[in-house]
Amino acid sequence: MRKLIVAGNWKMNTSVAEGVELAKKVSEYAEKKNLPAEKQIVIAPPFTHLAPIAQVINADKVILAAQDCAATTNGAYTGEVSASMLKGLGVKAVILGHSERRQYFKENSEILLKKIKLALAEGLDIIFCCGETKDQREAGANLYNNVIKAQLVDTVFTLSAEEFKKVIIAYEPVWAIGTGLTATPEQAQEIHEFIRKEIANNYNAQVAEDTTILYGGSCKPSNAAEIFAKKDVDGGLIGGASLKADDFGKLIDAR
Repeated sequence: MRKLIVAGNWKMNTSVAEGVELAKKVSEYAEKKNLPAEKQIVIAPPFTHLAPIAQVINADKVILAAQDCAATTNGAYTGEVSASMLKGLGVKAVILGHSERRQYFKENSEILLKKIKLALAEGLDIIFCCGETKDQREAGANLYNNVIKAQLVDTVFTLSAEEFKKVIIAYEPVWAIGTGLTATPEQAQEIHEFIRKEIANNYNAQVAEDTTILYGGSCKPSNAAEIFAKKDVDGGLIGGASLKADDFGKLIDAR
């Protein structure tokens, strides 16, 4: 049975004190809900928050993730944070391939594959993001499906089936991130089904069935239940709505 996950990507938000308080509330909520093992809550705070947050959450109930990791192991790389450093803080997963990293920091498939390999070597799970821009979406299915396929083929699809078990896919339509626009439940299901078929083509039907695929892109309490109800949508990678404990709790309930 594949995991059902609600993951909060805090991006560059909150002070350390605010982040610790938010993480405490999420952890308390998780303890109260006492979710079964296949239903998981993930939070990805900024790097500066990871160590203090690791001390206040129940790691059996909330998975601590990082928003990125370096494409190198160690050395003279000012400002970088390696996968091994993250592991040492109690981090269990890392978000890679987010559209903001691709857009603002010019991360391509070659860079992302290095990061994926290093994160896996440290035993971290990967939340790997893929998705199309507004122009690509408007150009039609032949283009946006091919864009998403290429993002997978050049990175996570190079992994062995055993390695791929550590990968969670997050479909994030770039045109719906921070814009207020949201893919309809039907649009989300269409892409999630496409991704699952591509996983089956690259590996096999069982690997595809076992892979968790999350939706990201202006997902909030008002639309989450309808999106999450689709058969190939296994949860969400949540941005803004993860910064409010009450809203995040409603998203957890929706999943």
